[in-house]
Amino acid sequence: MTEGKPGLGSRLLIGGIAGFVGTLAMTSAMARGHRRLPPEERYPLTPREIIDSTLDKAGAAIANEAAKDLTLAAHFLYGAACGALIGAADARPSEGKGAAAGLGVWLASYLGWIPGVGILKPATEHPWRRNALMIGAHLIWGATTARAMRELSLARATMVEGGPDKDTTQAGGASP
Repeated sequence: MTEGKPGLGSRLLIGGIAGFVGTLAMTSAMARGHRRLPPEERYPLTPREIIDSTLDKAGAAIANEAAKDLTLAAHFLYGAACGALIGAADARPSEGKGAAAGLGVWLASYLGWIPGVGILKPATEHPWRRNALMIGAHLIWGATTARAMRELSLARATMVEGGPDKDTTQAGGASP
């Protein structure tokens, strides 16, 4: 490991936390954009459709309230996992690189593995306004994730760095 560059485990942790944070910004943008869609396109957005389709394929049925919670959990876990992958690749991506990664996640998901395993139709068959909303949300996710990674890396290098602990109840306590 070189000085100033966290190891892989630390980058995965930082990326995962940052991806979670990015998902919060993305979810906020999605909620606001969803309200602006024409009424006929205001049906559940793709994270919920993914859960509904997956449950249908598994022959499972759960209550709407449980499906809402499962959708939120899966959405944030996926965002954190994708953030961890970005962290593994680049310890301190720029916001532009993050936005590009967000677009890459959208492409790989909505034109790749999601239709590939038969969960949803490819994005080319979704209404264009909904695609624009989801692409924009993924750009926001990526840029926010990258910014959060940079902030977390800075915090790791400064405020959580080891040194003499002066506020502990142990006299002369020190961090290892």
